[in-house]
Amino acid sequence: MTDPFARPGKIIAIHLSYASRADQRGRRPAHPSYFFKAPSSVAASGGVVERPAGTELLAFEGEIALIIGDPARRVSLEDAWSHVASVTAANDLGLYDLRANDKGSNVRSKGGDGFTPLGPALIDARTVDPAGLRVRTWVNGELRQDDTSAGLIFPLAQFVADLSQHFTLETGDVILTGTPAGSSVIVPGDVVEVEVDAPDAPGAPTSGRLITTVTQGDVPFDGSLGSVPSVDDLQRTEAWGSREDAGLEPKTALLSPDLRAKLERAPTAGLSSQLRKRGQHSCFIDGVAANIPGTKIVGTARTLRFIPAREDLFARHGGGYNAQKRLFDAVGDGEVIVIEARGDATTGTLGDILALRAKTRGAAGVVTDGGVRDFDEVTRIGLPVFSHGPHPSVLGRKHVPWELDVTIGCGGAAVQPGDIIVGDGDGVVVVPPHLAEEVVDATLAQEEEDTWIAAQVEAGHPVDGLFPMNAQWRAKYEAER
Repeated sequence: MTDPFARPGKIIAIHLSYASRADQRGRRPAHPSYFFKAPSSVAASGGVVERPAGTELLAFEGEIALIIGDPARRVSLEDAWSHVASVTAANDLGLYDLRANDKGSNVRSKGGDGFTPLGPALIDARTVDPAGLRVRTWVNGELRQDDTSAGLIFPLAQFVADLSQHFTLETGDVILTGTPAGSSVIVPGDVVEVEVDAPDAPGAPTSGRLITTVTQGDVPFDGSLGSVPSVDDLQRTEAWGSREDAGLEPKTALLSPDLRAKLERAPTAGLSSQLRKRGQHSCFIDGVAANIPGTKIVGTARTLRFIPAREDLFARHGGGYNAQKRLFDAVGDGEVIVIEARGDATTGTLGDILALRAKTRGAAGVVTDGGVRDFDEVTRIGLPVFSHGPHPSVLGRKHVPWELDVTIGCGGAAVQPGDIIVGDGDGVVVVPPHLAEEVVDATLAQEEEDTWIAAQVEAGHPVDGLFPMNAQWRAKYEAER
């Protein structure tokens, strides 16, 4: 199978199959979906793959490959594995520069010569548990992927049974079973190694290391013959695995438990004052109020941008699995969804179903400078939402959900993914991550001082010289402190 001239009749690949990859992409399929790869894309271990001239996003995908033995047509799930003769390693290489042009078919983005290395050795499928296979990928000796078939959303046998409903799987056909999280971009000079093994099976059988070296091509695509490579930030994010890895956003650390606890104690009024002292004068999201009185939210921002409604754009971007739904499916524990609605409160920017999804995902809350549908039900669900208030109208009346995890403007404040969002009864502030520790420590120190001043006022002292403290009062405060 690793001889590039001993080509399989069909190569069928799975779009999205591992839970780790689905979580990374923010979407989990209900059923497997497939695409074909050209048999001429098969290559042997030790070969090279060319990154075509004028492209930048060649990505590796380490995978478990199934080699069909006895032909399979309308086989049951229970019988399907008996039609698999062998298992080996595969690298389902793809060129994201052509992905948008292919519109899901992957004919050009995945079908290039050398884009399906297989091997080097075959594992007898009869000797292994299909749920006990492991796939690992290294780039230049660094481990990038490490997952097992137990992490699949669908069992391996299901691919065989499902595909056999539609056509005959013939002897030698190859099924590429999807890649786990960790796939990313490779560049000329990189060496990619993929290994599939069954560490718990007798003898721990292995495919050995499937080795592919990336080279740079020098022949550009001819635009007079068809579409040419093109990339945007979405393709860069998908290829690299995240906006941060693609260099589109600064890398941000998760809030440490200590920092989160301090931010929980810090009022937004105090944070705003300390930010202004440090030259941050546009840190406040104006005009929003909490749906749950007394609520406090702290978390890192995930952003969503709506553009003004336009019927043709809404037809293409408003339906299906749009940017709004993708973000609410992907928001993580302790994160805050921040929505740019251009201050237009005359339509809802979320409703009860999406609020329930965000609550289930562990989101800390939502901030929107637009309206909220199903306002009472969203409140009952218990998701803190800071907004311009309720409005019954649907999204498409004023907005098109356009993109997620980009820099946005919300209530007059610029918000980047990873910014720290703090909201309370006074409103919502945006704290740049690099200032967070300094600002929150200063805020809590000021709160301690203000509490002491309040006690003096309550005891009957006038505020003159006390608020702010003159030297005499300062000395007394420091002595008692």
